[in-house]
Amino acid sequence: MIYFDLGVDDLADTRFAISPVADTVCSLCVLRDPGRYALHLPWRRDVLDRLGAVDTRLLMSLVGRSGALPDFLTPRPPDFALTIDEELDVIRRTPPDLVRRDLFATHRPDPPPEVLAESLTGGDRAVGRLRGALCDLLRHYWELAIEPYWSQIRLLLEADMTYRARRLARGGARLLFADLHPNVSWRDGTLRIDKMIGHHRVAAAGRGLLLVPTLFAYKPVPPLDPTEPPWLAYPCRGVATLWAAPPAADGTALAALLGPPRATLLRLLAEELPTVELARRLRVTPSAVSQHLRVLHATGLVTRSRDGRRVLYRRSPLGDQLVGQAVGHPGAP
Repeated sequence: MIYFDLGVDDLADTRFAISPVADTVCSLCVLRDPGRYALHLPWRRDVLDRLGAVDTRLLMSLVGRSGALPDFLTPRPPDFALTIDEELDVIRRTPPDLVRRDLFATHRPDPPPEVLAESLTGGDRAVGRLRGALCDLLRHYWELAIEPYWSQIRLLLEADMTYRARRLARGGARLLFADLHPNVSWRDGTLRIDKMIGHHRVAAAGRGLLLVPTLFAYKPVPPLDPTEPPWLAYPCRGVATLWAAPPAADGTALAALLGPPRATLLRLLAEELPTVELARRLRVTPSAVSQHLRVLHATGLVTRSRDGRRVLYRRSPLGDQLVGQAVGHPGAP
């Protein structure tokens, strides 16, 4: 169990960030242990075909037998959304003693793999060369495995942050953390992260709390080192929608009436969704979705409401009835 003790000021400083390098490093766990990541198997199959010339032995050495990852490769993002190169520049400046400490901690109680051992038992220059090689390797791996999907991944991460911000606005910290993950709970000013390798307590002490939604984490990922400021990478919502094929155009009477794009939109709007999320799921531009939504709204088939800067759309009762009739279940959503 890991505890984050948060004061009033820390809660006021709770913020979100996107970390390309955190998703890049966490994705290595999917390659190493696919049994835990069934939803990511389509991605894994695609990526494995591209990694022929990559030193996967060195890549896989970054994941401990327990699934731990080195803290220095997932630095706490100082800004909302750094680029992968900005984050790698931070990693390249990591002191050699921290690189050595984190790689040993990742594999404890086992010794580090042979591919790391010689550098880690050498001097600071050897560790520095290893650090540089790891950064270069992660940059190449990002280009092959993450960058081709990053625009879609980022939309998913931003949608999760918007959902969490609404939870915070409606019910405070208790509601924010209530469905973050089954291993996370909030009580009496303390955030508890259960079923972790480490067992320690971290006082935020005015440093705030940083939350980083991550596509490739299957459980919360706090720093291994208790001296690190409190931050938490956590599994984002909607992973199953990312690798799924876009909904097929409806060839039934509903599509004949509305046209395939609008029929598909109407079927998706059983829940409130913003334009960017609909565009992500359909893999089209937001402007294309907006044109169809205007027509659906003007005909009374969808409703819309404002949530901050976003407009949320949902099927109206008339839209529910139309979809229900189309599938042979009058009145069914």
